[in-house]
Amino acid sequence: MAGVTDFVFRGLCKEMGADVMVTEFVSSEGILRRDDRTRKYTEFDDGQRPVGVQLFGANPEAMAEAARKVIDWKQPDFIDINFGCPVNKVVSKNGGSSMLRDCPLLAAVASAVARAVPIPVTAKIRIGWDDQTVNAREVVRILEDVGMGAVTIHGRTRAQGYGGEANWEVIGECAELVKIPVIGNGDLASGRDIERRLRETKVRGLMIGRAAMASPWVFRDARRWLADGTLPEPVPAEARWAFILRHCRLAMEHGRYGEEKFTVQAMRSRLMAYSKGLPAGRQLRQRFGAVQSLMELEDLAAEYLSHPRHAQAVAETDEEPEVVS
Repeated sequence: MAGVTDFVFRGLCKEMGADVMVTEFVSSEGILRRDDRTRKYTEFDDGQRPVGVQLFGANPEAMAEAARKVIDWKQPDFIDINFGCPVNKVVSKNGGSSMLRDCPLLAAVASAVARAVPIPVTAKIRIGWDDQTVNAREVVRILEDVGMGAVTIHGRTRAQGYGGEANWEVIGECAELVKIPVIGNGDLASGRDIERRLRETKVRGLMIGRAAMASPWVFRDARRWLADGTLPEPVPAEARWAFILRHCRLAMEHGRYGEEKFTVQAMRSRLMAYSKGLPAGRQLRQRFGAVQSLMELEDLAAEYLSHPRHAQAVAETDEEPEVVS
């Protein structure tokens, strides 16, 4: 979720009912270089707690030192190690899900970080590298043995990327193998999805990623569904647009991307995700791809909502987002 779970978006998701937050992942090398941009990735405020800073890297000593530095800077509630990212530029550096092919190194990294810091350390994995090497059962035992406080499992292999279906059978088996909490991830887009996975497996928690990109309201809906088996009213188009504009204004105030033009450009992929569930979404995405300023975005919102059909539209919160992390 690099470029998605930034300071501003995490705050918005917290408002919507998310319980635990995790930062964008950062490389141990960036931390050790004390890179200012890397520091931006680790920012959070007390309103986002409990929050973990997510690290990736393949050198045990460097990862341990990076975790210590993060604690000196930010004092997060936990450190999260990413052993699941499928992106080529991470895998090519032996980070992310590439570690699933080298269990001794994975164990060394996890152990080094766990021994280096006084706060809990968690890890995220995929079920394996590909269909021929689904080894999550082995990996989750290793991570328990070396001191991980919890493991999140995404139910796809690295080869799948974000295609196909998440394998919840493997996630469920892993949850029964270890005593530490296993958190399930994959294809969770509604309160019904969440209730089903809690009911059918022994996972202790659920992580929502891509569904929140198009609908941060998924956290609100899930909490309501778990509480009383009902769902709030679908989000009207007007409310969705108000949320979109607020997100952009907060991003500008935060200043991560610099001046307005660059902030709006950086937000384009987020805007395209938000268009899911709105009528004329394809046309909206074309317009979002060229937007240059907040005023232009405000004019687009006014134009869209002035259309009678659009003004009465509601967002469908159970659609699968097209944009992936």
